[in-house]
Amino acid sequence: GDWQDPILSIHVAAEGNFEYKALLYVPGQVPMNYFSTDFKKGLQLYSSGVMIMDKCPDLLPDHFSFVQGIVDTPDVSLNISRELLQHDRQLKVIAGNLEKKIKSELAKMLKDEREAYETFWKNFGRQLKYGVVSEYGIHKDLLQDLLLFHSAKENKLVTLREYYEAMPEDQKYIYYAAGESTDRLAKLPAAERVLDKGFDILYLTDDVDEFMLQMLRSYGDKEKEKEFRNISADDLGIETDAEKEEVKAKNEENKELFEAMKEALDGKVKEVKVSTRLKDHPVCLSADGPLSIEMEKVLNSMPAQQEKVKSEKVLELNGEHEVFAALKRLFEAGDKEKLAAYSEILYDQALLIEGLALEDPVAYANNVCKLMV
Repeated sequence: GDWQDPILSIHVAAEGNFEYKALLYVPGQVPMNYFSTDFKKGLQLYSSGVMIMDKCPDLLPDHFSFVQGIVDTPDVSLNISRELLQHDRQLKVIAGNLEKKIKSELAKMLKDEREAYETFWKNFGRQLKYGVVSEYGIHKDLLQDLLLFHSAKENKLVTLREYYEAMPEDQKYIYYAAGESTDRLAKLPAAERVLDKGFDILYLTDDVDEFMLQMLRSYGDKEKEKEFRNISADDLGIETDAEKEEVKAKNEENKELFEAMKEALDGKVKEVKVSTRLKDHPVCLSADGPLSIEMEKVLNSMPAQQEKVKSEKVLELNGEHEVFAALKRLFEAGDKEKLAAYSEILYDQALLIEGLALEDPVAYANNVCKLMV
């Protein structure tokens, strides 16, 4: 009943131990009720031309729930009940074969009809992502090569394979950034050093994206797999030994300053330190631990989330920036009040950069106004 032509048609005629015919379609547009509870997945099931069930959900996995069509097999009894259908071995074999066929046809479309596949991805890509996350990642190997991501360097959608094969030899990780939009992610301070090194970044803009990559964990050929790494993570693997030693020395040299700033922020951050990721920007936030800042935003936005979760935030400062020099002067002069105000301003600015709400907007406005008089 769809007025638009399907974006993909799949015809299957299997003979042998299990005989069946299938005619499957991937819609050219998202059904109006697809993301509602009214939507029922499944294929029409026939036995020698006689309908057994209008929507047989056991013939389709959830990650391919957008597929529509019919399956006709002579091996299913006309009198079989719905309860017995769920445990029918014939049906399970057909479902497994159809899943492989759908995957192979989508992979073929990705290879031969890229523009059509990107249209499909725009419509149903999120469903594939949820398929990676669901059931503890049992389908991740099946789906990972169908995924598309926005590339920072290419400014277009790329597959994991395309990203992996374009990586320089010295790149240790597959880098990604998660946020509300690609425009906003491109302006993140933490992206500067990664891009300057010639390494690409995958921009993630769907809520499920970062959870999906954590489920995948790594990608690539055996013995050369690369882990996924958030650009806000502590170790990006891009620093030279000399840079690491220099930052370590600066952190040790300014230990008392950072302790004073941490105390002024009163538990808002786990640590204050000199950053290895900043180039031009004065400050940024990173997360220490498995819960990233973006995951904190996603989880706290869920209606079912009773208690707010908090990532362990680290305030990182650019040791070469004029702002850092100003902080040192205030500390050496013993101006605790102004140092505390500056610490609050920098923390609030870092929150804004990450797209987080200010904890006390009035205090931030007052601190900025004090700088103006």
